[in-house]
Formats: sequence, structure tokens, C-alpha cells
Amino acid sequence: MNKTSTIRARIEPDLKNKAEYIFRQLGLTTTQAITLFYKQVELRKGLPFDIAISNEITRKTLDDTDSGRNLIVCDDADDMFKKLGI
Repeated sequence: MNKTSTIRARIEPDLKNKAEYIFRQLGLTTTQAITLFYKQVELRKGLPFDIAISNEITRKTLDDTDSGRNLIVCDDADDMFKKLGI
């Protein structure tokens, strides 16, 4: 099939550079990566990954984690299970 359609999008330069670096490591061109994404959208009839809006508890937990608040540090799996009461 002839490729005759063009996609144009504005994107943050840093994100573009980082993504294209990963594409190169995978042996892909940007065009091939975009084609893969579009093909997955077509096959799945939607985005090829889950999209969800976080609830308030999840947002608070992520904010706390990012800022280093309310963390429980475990030495290993046994310690984690003990702290969880399992």
C-alpha cells in the first residue's frame, strides 16, 4: 500500500529526543513507531494501553510518594508481609 498521508504534530523537543533515542535502540524509525501505534489502535479499536482518571486516594498516594511522605520501607518481602499483617 502506498504511503501518501502525512501526520504533523507539535511535541516537546526533550520528549521527542528521548522517544526517538528509544526507537533507534529498538531498530525503528519514528515513522515505523507511529505506524505500529496506529496499527495497534486499529486492531484494538482503542488506545493500546489503559487510560484512567485517578481517584482522590490514588492521587494523594502518588503525591505522597513523589514527595517522600508517608512511606513504609521494608527490608525484604518477609518484612513487607509482616508489616501488612499477612
